Amino acid sequence: MKPTTIRNRTIYQAPSSLRSKLLCGHLSEELKNKYHKRSVRVTEGDTVKVVRGEFKGVSGKVTQVSLLKNGIAVEGIKKEKLKGGNLDVFIHTSNVIVTDLNTDDKWRAAKLEGKSAKPAKESKPAAPKPASKSESPKPKAAPKKDKDTKVAKPKKESK
Repeated sequence: MKPTTIRNRTIYQAPSSLRSKLLCGHLSEELKNKYHKRSVRVTEGDTVKVVRGEFKGVSGKVTQVSLLKNGIAVEGIKKEKLKGGNLDVFIHTSNVIVTDLNTDDKWRAAKLEGKSAKPAKESKPAAPKPASKSESPKPKAAPKKDKDTKVAKPKKESK
């Protein structure tokens, strides 16, 4: 089987968790220096610039991300249908550069800056609980015996 056939099969038959990772786009030089990352998952609201293809040089906001069509729809990039109306053109994320990020999602912003995604919980010193009368103290567990020590068993006498 040809390598291109194998590659296409792995891309188009991949589960959605892997296909989501394929929708990453390169960051612009400013964002690379700011976040110390090379690429990021493109989401709706990001501003991108097309660097390859028919729409080279066009920049706009991402209006839709499609896993099925394996691309993104950019504001201002549409094709006219013969019967009238406009149609979104989906562009693969490898053909765009992300120039501005949508940081409305706090989790995404924290991940980009390299901070912990979950806010750290404030640790409060635990106050000792007063012992209630119904609770009795637990008995201490017996010390464990070593496995190496063997106990001599009495031998059975034969008649």
